[in-house]
Amino acid sequence: MAGGFAVDGKTSAGCHREFKAKITWYVWICGIIAATCGLMFGYDIGISGGVTAMDDFLVRFFPAVYARKHRAKEDNYCKFDDQRLQLFTSSLYLAALATSFGASMVCTRFGRKRTMQAASIFFLIGAGLCAGAINIVMLIIGRISLGIGVGFGNQAAPLFLSEIAPAHIRGALNILFQLNVTIGILVANVVNYYTSNIHPAGWRYSLGGAGVPAAVLFLGSLIITETPTSLVERGHREAGRTMLERIRGTKEVDDEFDEIKSACETAAALCAEEKPFRRLRRRESRPPLVIAIVMQIFQQFTGINAIMFYAPVLFQTMGFESNASLLSAVVTGGVNVVSTLVSIILVDKIGRRKLLLEACVQMLIAQVTVGGIMWVQVKANNSPSHPWALAIVVLICVYVSSFAWSWGPLGWLIPSETFPLAIRTAGFSFAVSSNMFFTFVIAQAFLSMMCTMKAFIFFFFAICIVIMGVFVLALLPETKGVPIDEMVDMVWRRHWFWKRYFSDADDAKISNC
Repeated sequence: MAGGFAVDGKTSAGCHREFKAKITWYVWICGIIAATCGLMFGYDIGISGGVTAMDDFLVRFFPAVYARKHRAKEDNYCKFDDQRLQLFTSSLYLAALATSFGASMVCTRFGRKRTMQAASIFFLIGAGLCAGAINIVMLIIGRISLGIGVGFGNQAAPLFLSEIAPAHIRGALNILFQLNVTIGILVANVVNYYTSNIHPAGWRYSLGGAGVPAAVLFLGSLIITETPTSLVERGHREAGRTMLERIRGTKEVDDEFDEIKSACETAAALCAEEKPFRRLRRRESRPPLVIAIVMQIFQQFTGINAIMFYAPVLFQTMGFESNASLLSAVVTGGVNVVSTLVSIILVDKIGRRKLLLEACVQMLIAQVTVGGIMWVQVKANNSPSHPWALAIVVLICVYVSSFAWSWGPLGWLIPSETFPLAIRTAGFSFAVSSNMFFTFVIAQAFLSMMCTMKAFIFFFFAICIVIMGVFVLALLPETKGVPIDEMVDMVWRRHWFWKRYFSDADDAKISNC
């Protein structure tokens, strides 16, 4: 089944060629299955914070933290400050960081589909090790295996989604990845809420649950396509054209197929001359590379993962009991999912920049207000009154909602659509590795930062949000509606700042690269 014909129209960046395309059910099915990589990623983001708040888990692996947690006079801000406990969370992201560059080469050589299949296998292994862990070493090895799966999945899925989507719905289709991240977080919070009452092995059910989306991805990957771009890039032209006709719902794909062939031929010539990772050092590669890396840094320094990783812990610091803190995390997870749907609806209508700028204002207000309340109400040995605690939960929901329709999904969308083909997988691997590195930094440091900075940690993130807004205003181009292989000519060469990185002498050489 398919919807009516649609064509890529004009954008603010200028005119470009029109490609006929139906919005086919097959594209959406492929997109939903590929986006399951995000479900796995989100589940692991959400599950770790809830598990580290469970007494049974702490008694078995982190008895010193358990003792501090139940010590009456322990500083509210410092009761969970433990480097080994933070390593349990952050080891996954360190492994994903190390894996991302190898995943780039696998993605280029074997395709996006095979890379996602590899991700599902590593996730299944990691989930089994974590659920069956009998000591801290086995637990960390399981988390590392999950991290390898994240490295492979987060490399392949956004590229897959951007390459199969018609330009006029590319934003919405790509954001399926982030939607699944938010669903994964919500599911993890719900699972934690119920398993926290299963003693003494509730945490095993929580950690083992990561195997469910991994199994769904593995089975689903058996029925989805490879992207036409990846097929042509690896020499399978006829298969690439056949698949392009299938996902576009029409035989009239000559123009788009010619553009894909041209991009692949140019990419192959350039790669024969110079390998993709080396080519990233060229001057004309800097605009998308800088944007990709900076978007990942900013995404983490909004403070979102500090909240999502440790939401139950954070709510306990604010005075909620264990089950109440887990329930509050479920509420914020639900807000996260619903707000991501807003992004799917709006991203291809109003564009990327407006969503990012609006969110900066909303997040700034929420962070400053939460910081102010905690500064006044939450001291070392007391908790806020119930009305103030509820106000903090509401403000965190306001903050999470704005992130979920902006920096969350667009942090993955923009890097996946702006690199030219010759450096697409290599460039995107820098986006993935940057995301994982700064996720690791936040995961490893947040509880210690909260112990040291106390309420001022929210003001720290607020300052970062101001810097992000200035960056978007000055340096981030709009990419709404631009075909993925026309970004250089339609976006980078027309931007007031980035155009200086492209000389006239290189025009013919890189215009389709």
